Amino acid sequence: MARKEINIVWLKRDIRSQDHQPLQLAEQSSLPYLIIYIFEPSVIAYPDTSNRHLQFQYHSLLKLNQKLQPFHRSVLLFYAEALAVFSHILQQYKISHIFSYQESGTAFTFERDKAVGQYCKGNGITWKQCQRDGIVRGLKNRQGWDQQWYATMEAPIVVNKYSPGQPLPMPNPFPLPKDLLDQLYHYPKKFQPPGEDNALSYLESFVRERGKNYSRHISKPLESRTSCGRISPYISWGNISVKQAYQLVRAHSKIVAYKKPFHDFLTRLKWHCHFIQKFEMECSYEYQCINAGYELLQHPVNEAFIRAWKTAQTGFPLIDACMKCLQETGWLNFRMRAMLVSFLCHHLNQDWRTGTYHLANLFLDYEPGIHYPQFQMQAGTTGINTIRIYNPVKQSKEHDPDGLFIKKWLPQLEPVPASFIHEPHKMTLIEQQMFHVYIGKDYPAPLVDITTSARVARTGIWGHRNNELVKEENRRILFTHTRRKDEKENLS
Repeated sequence: MARKEINIVWLKRDIRSQDHQPLQLAEQSSLPYLIIYIFEPSVIAYPDTSNRHLQFQYHSLLKLNQKLQPFHRSVLLFYAEALAVFSHILQQYKISHIFSYQESGTAFTFERDKAVGQYCKGNGITWKQCQRDGIVRGLKNRQGWDQQWYATMEAPIVVNKYSPGQPLPMPNPFPLPKDLLDQLYHYPKKFQPPGEDNALSYLESFVRERGKNYSRHISKPLESRTSCGRISPYISWGNISVKQAYQLVRAHSKIVAYKKPFHDFLTRLKWHCHFIQKFEMECSYEYQCINAGYELLQHPVNEAFIRAWKTAQTGFPLIDACMKCLQETGWLNFRMRAMLVSFLCHHLNQDWRTGTYHLANLFLDYEPGIHYPQFQMQAGTTGINTIRIYNPVKQSKEHDPDGLFIKKWLPQLEPVPASFIHEPHKMTLIEQQMFHVYIGKDYPAPLVDITTSARVARTGIWGHRNNELVKEENRRILFTHTRRKDEKENLS
């Protein structure tokens, strides 16, 4: 008996029902289709994946299935490697097309995709991968990229309409195991709620009211939690597309009243894609210095320093509060993220690779194309960017002057007055007794002297810019990843 011919929509970082081209292509075809999502054991075991990522994906899929239910459709969930899943489906049906978005993931997932591509070719399956958020695969340089990105953002949003699903029996020998389901089921309340309705709710509250203070509060660790867009997890896991966010903000009536904050927000959407495009062109950002000259710069491993940084025991309140906040909520504003990386790489003099996976695990909005290029930029290993060695005490005084953020996440410092909250180690023993906070017992002493550590880091990394390999690599990076001045964004 001939196998029934079908199409497949393979969801990855695009868990939504609208502005979804692969789902539209499946609907436009005359063939019935399955929608699948694969929890791959090898991807789950990869060091950049954490339980919070999987929880966000799983609950986003549950929300999506609620939207598809009136059409008698649902996303089928598999726990297996991608090739095993496609082989199983091919035994049941003749697969005509697989529709998906291109994934600008790590080298690990790219190798998986290449293997799937070879499998499709060998089995007469057409795999149509749609472009994601204006990211172009196979670019050699960035000439003309900006114009292409704007054209993508201004193109009509896909309005997905669904026909009633046709019954497609599908035995699933790869169900999610009970222990994994138990981990995924309980979603922490301190994390942002998943799903495209929540994505739109956050975005709409931003344009209605919250966005008015976006530019003023973007660097503040406490205030930014309210005034920033807060849609990064939804973009990272595809609950909303960049185009949807761009067009909603661009067309909103409040753009006249909130011109600067909305302009700044739109610019950051562009930067988001700009960095992912960098990673799409060189995914080695994940595991080696993008400027090979910086591989020559030595960083002796100090496990005690790394452990203190990861466990919020550095003795610098803003650093530790930021790490605690990430552990609990999965979100932190950009400046504080940059400060955490700078502190590890410059003040503690540790190789940037000692911290990449730790923060990737903590970020609910982990996006490889943002994470690794930004990590290296803050670590100073690109050779072409300004090196920023953040002073955590200065940042603390400027952006959390009364220590409200610090005290929220380090309650042991609650009794410490604002005059000492940024440097509690400067309290005398009598003052420690007065406030019942003892340095070395209730809160650690600073790991390093930041004046000395900054001077050493600055001398080392700036001096290394004269290395011939660094300069040679700079020329290559500038040609590959930078844009001409006449192509820079114009959102006015």
